[in-house]
Parts: sequence; C-alpha cells; structure tokens
Amino acid sequence: MTLENQRTNGARSITTDIVIVGGGFGGCSALYWLRKAGYNVKLIEAGSDFGGVWHFNKYPGARVDSEVPLYQLSKPAETWRAFNFTERFPGHVELRDYFAHMSNALDLHRDAIFDSRVVEAKFDAASNSWTMRTDNGINTTSKYAIFATGTTNKPYIPQFPGLDNYQGTILHPCRWPSDLDLRGKKVGIVGQGASGLQILQELAKENIGADLTIFVRNPPTALPMGQRAISAAESEEKKNAYEVLFSHAKTTDESGYAYDPPTRSFYQETPEQREQFYSDLWARGSYAILTCNYPEHAYDKAANAELYQYWAKAARARMTDPVKRDIMAPLQQFQWIGTKRPNLEMDYYEMIDQQNVKLVSLKKEAIQEFTKTGIATKDISDDATVEGATHSYDLDVVIMATGYDGVTGSLYEMNIHGKDGVRLQERWSSSIQTYLGMVAPGLPNMFMLYGPQAPSGLANGPPFLELQVDWVIRFLGKLKDEQATTFEVKSAAAKEYVQRNLDVYGQSLAKDTPSWWNGSNIPGKVREPLFWTLGLQEWRKETEKALEDWCRFDLK
Repeated sequence: MTLENQRTNGARSITTDIVIVGGGFGGCSALYWLRKAGYNVKLIEAGSDFGGVWHFNKYPGARVDSEVPLYQLSKPAETWRAFNFTERFPGHVELRDYFAHMSNALDLHRDAIFDSRVVEAKFDAASNSWTMRTDNGINTTSKYAIFATGTTNKPYIPQFPGLDNYQGTILHPCRWPSDLDLRGKKVGIVGQGASGLQILQELAKENIGADLTIFVRNPPTALPMGQRAISAAESEEKKNAYEVLFSHAKTTDESGYAYDPPTRSFYQETPEQREQFYSDLWARGSYAILTCNYPEHAYDKAANAELYQYWAKAARARMTDPVKRDIMAPLQQFQWIGTKRPNLEMDYYEMIDQQNVKLVSLKKEAIQEFTKTGIATKDISDDATVEGATHSYDLDVVIMATGYDGVTGSLYEMNIHGKDGVRLQERWSSSIQTYLGMVAPGLPNMFMLYGPQAPSGLANGPPFLELQVDWVIRFLGKLKDEQATTFEVKSAAAKEYVQRNLDVYGQSLAKDTPSWWNGSNIPGKVREPLFWTLGLQEWRKETEKALEDWCRFDLK
C-alpha cells in the first residue's frame, strides 16, 4: 500500500451515512459517538493526524489557555483515566500526546482519512445527500454532513506592498517549520495576539541570542496565566472529582469552565473592596479576573475603565522601560477590557522589558512596505520629529502573527453549496443566518460544530463540543423516530435566534471593539457578532426548545 493510501485508508470514493470534516475535539467526539449510535461515519482531516489546531500549531511556546482537567473530553472515561497532563495549561507537544492517546483509546483511525482537504461540498436535492471532493481526488457521498473545522483554521496574512520582494523567511505561526533555527537571527514579529505573545515569550529568552523587533498596533491586555506543574499523584487524586467538574462545566458555568458565577455588584461595593476583589481574582490566574468579576464590566463603561486601570498598573509594574510601558500598557484606555479575546501570559512583560526586544508602535509608525531586507515604516504620529520620516528594519525572519479569518473563513474555503446551488459565502454575504449555530436555512442535513453564532470562541472547547455532539445525536434519533431522513431549519427560526443575539450584543461594550470576534480583522468582512453572547446555559435552553417539537424545521 502506498503512503497516500495508508493515510487515506486506501479510499478514493466513499458512500456512507455521515461525513465529518475536521479532526479536532469536535470531530473526534462526533466520530466516536455517532458510530456508537449505529451510523456509518467517515472523518476527513487536512492534517496527517488528529489534533485540530494542535496538529498545526507547533511554534515555540504554543499552549492552550484553558486549564486541565476541563480541556479534554469527559467521556468515555477511558480518554482520561490513563492519561495525566503535567501542567495546568498544557503545551502543544503534550496536547498532541493527548490526542494520540485519545484517538487510540477510541479506535478512531480506522474511520479517518488524513492529508485530505475538502475543496468542494454540495447538497444534491435530487438524492437529498451531500457530496464532497478533496484536493487529492477523494469523493464522498453521505446523507448528512458535519463541519467541525473550528474557529482558527484559515490563516490571515495582510498583503503588504512588497511582500514578494522580501528575501528573508516569512511565515505564519500555524505553519512553523520544524527545522527553523533562529539562534542569533534578527527576527520581526508582526502582531501580538495569542501566538505573537507566546512566541515572544520564548524567543526573547537570551539563551537563543535572537534580536526581536515587535510591530504592535493594539497591545494585548494579557492576564496572568498562573501556570504550574501538576504531578501524576495530584492528577490521579483529582480524578475522583472529574465527573463533578465536567458536569459543572456543561450545566452550570456560562463558559464551560468550573468558575464560580459572579454574585457581587460593582456599585454596591467601595473602591477599596473592589481593589481587593480584583487582587484576589488576579492571584487565581487564568480568566478568573473576567469571568468571576462584577457583571457590570461587560456593559458599563465606568466599571470597565476601573478594571482596565487595575490591569494597566499591574502590567506596568513589571516593566522598567518607560517607552515600552506606554506602548504595551498605556494608562489611557485604548479598548474596553475583556471585549476581545484576552491572552494569558507567564513572563511576557519581563521578556518585553529585555534589551534584545525592540518595540515599534504601529500607531506611530505605519508599515509602508516590505523591502528585500526587511520592513520599512513611515511616521504617522502627531509628535513625530520629522513629518513622514521613514525607518528601515533589517530582518532575517518575519513572523506574521496576524491571526485568522476566524470562524467562517474555513467554511467558505470549502466551497459549500446549499440546496439551490448558492455558495455559503454568497448566502451569508450580508449576514450570517444560523439556528443554534449548528444548522442553517438552505443547508439541509448539515451541522456545524464550534461554528458561527454558537458560544464557540467564548466557551471552553471540549465541554461545549460534547454538548453539541450530544444534541446532534439526539436530533438525528428524533428524526429517525419521525421516519424522516431530510431536515432543514426554517428561516424564521434562524432570524429570531440571530436577532435575539444581536439585541444582547448591542447592549455590550464588545460592539465597540474591533476584533476577530466580530470579523473586523479581515478587510471587507461583514462586522457582526460571530458568537452567541448570551452564555452557554441560555444556549442550552435554546437547544432543548429545538427538540421539543418540529415547528422550527421542515422535514421529509
């Protein structure tokens, strides 16, 4: 058998009940439980193994910002009984080890097709089935399609002038070469989101001797991770409470974690009480400072401004360079804190403060072009010494930590055509229309996992995805009981669901903040909330309503 056939299980043409696209947490969970429910299922994955985002992201310092044990599947129990994470926030290597353990324990490989990227998916109204085609010539036909491609799958690199002229190495973090040697190199990092922050933390360490130039427009409002080692003994002892924690994350917490819900009011406490409360939450690490804080921070400007000042002072205290302080933690609030994806850090501000790290504020110097040897900028600030002065930064390597075409990017890339032949990006050209973030008008027999207008990026992945998979299986079972094989959600149900989300989003401060959460990072993309903003538990109530009767669906 050739290597290609080994990776695709020898298949070139497949007919099955269900095809799943994506081999991350959602795809793995769906494959296992749908098989258990009696369906014939195949999974198509672009990478060479399971892992989803953790298969592709192997850059220095890559690690998850959700803590264990909740960043893993909760069922079946054999996925966690014989596996112990060694850190509160595991790194990319350990996460791939987990996926290898989990996929072997669940015998997932036998129904997976790897190294195959879906380039076209069409619904055939005559047969009420989905056909898919991959970049390596595999064709599938299935009654149902499940797209589990996640939120950060399609990398985005801005098309700066002269990009093709640059003679050094340019790369996106999710395509990090395994043989890249940065020792003693002049390295530029464009962007300081999650990957840019994590890469800087590693590369700034003086033991590799790299000189770093960081191009940053809006600094991250980074929060303390609270990283620590976890011994095997501690991990085993805590497994006695795993099922309680997993249940809490799914049925009680609004984000799929195990946090205590906020019960205190901003305006009912004194400034001194609030300061102490912030300090207590700050010491816990992770997202406690946001998720367990006063609820007013999400919609009240005065409350948000006070929390921002607490953050800025804490971050500034860890830097000695006054210029770097003002760039990375300005006292003048530049965005509402918590309204775009916050990053967790370990020694970020100490690394920024080092002599081998140079900061370039893109609010003062705009990138004009890439040259053969690096990046050229032009002064744009009012206090520039010489108006329009240019600067040149010679760089051996440029890391474009510029994020992703989030949530919808990977869906659009697959050229999904609905029942009338219209492509998904054309169907949603003015606004995304889904119901529950899992089904959509015009797309019969199709499900999305961790997709648009679901809690997705605002929730902890594994617990939330298990809720979605459970719902899909219950939905298909109910469909079978009705002796129906084809479903489509009604437009009215989607419009009502979307409007409810917009109403709540419109009352929040998040609407004022450009971010990938609302598509603002991609030129030309419609600015709209990409996630359900009412919380995980309100979303669960909506999913239960959907199963009560078929009033929101057309069946055949």
